[in-house]
Amino acid sequence: MSKSLGLALGCGGSRGMAHVGILVALEEEGIKPDYITGCSIGAVVGGCYAAGISAHEIRDITLNIKSRDIVDFGPAFLSRLALLRSKKVEELFSRYLGDVKIEDMKIPFKCVATDLLSGKLHVFGSGPAALAVQASCAIPGVFKPVEYKNKLLVDGGCLCRVPTKLVKDMGAEVIVAVDILANINSPVSEIGSLITLMLRVYDLMDSQQTAMRRRLEGDIADILLEPDIKDLSQYSIKDLEKTYDIGYKLGKEYAPKIAALID
Repeated sequence: MSKSLGLALGCGGSRGMAHVGILVALEEEGIKPDYITGCSIGAVVGGCYAAGISAHEIRDITLNIKSRDIVDFGPAFLSRLALLRSKKVEELFSRYLGDVKIEDMKIPFKCVATDLLSGKLHVFGSGPAALAVQASCAIPGVFKPVEYKNKLLVDGGCLCRVPTKLVKDMGAEVIVAVDILANINSPVSEIGSLITLMLRVYDLMDSQQTAMRRRLEGDIADILLEPDIKDLSQYSIKDLEKTYDIGYKLGKEYAPKIAALID
């Protein structure tokens, strides 16, 4: 009898194309997760997959997304807690996830967001999938926080880069975690603007927090995949096909190992 497979997909903005590549590779090898957790872009990719959208479909959708589909300036610009409005992002998620509830997804799924009011991690295990995914990837200061049940929710990556323990708690026997920000604290040549400075600080703090969390939690993942994505900011929508290829090759490389663990 096969063991259940849990997939934990971490945050990482445009680097999330590596998640898609890994899913396509595993799908081609006949490997499908029994549980999925996600944070930020990992919640987007994982949520769509859990809802029944194939990995190849997610690839095609993502490669056709342009900056204008996400960037949303308007009358609310700089008016309340964010540089951008979130209307376009909300419409994007609604287009593909519709009114799907998390508890009705084809694959059991959970994602995380950060509650600014309590300072704690919020886990979405039920309710509207589109709203949960939007909250999980609401980059602080860039996208408007999501108000939900007396909470003010932003990117789950503020507190948990890869929700590995969460997928174990769901019941997964074999856990594959994917960290697409493994080298995000590598040296850079310059800091060219205030926004670049803020994002750099965010990345460095995230790396330190992730290292501490892993020391405390131990080796929960049976396999930790860290795509070798260099010189690509998670905040830049470019080189998506290259990032996809890196994830795809890594997925193909590890598919036999994953198959052996679940069999």
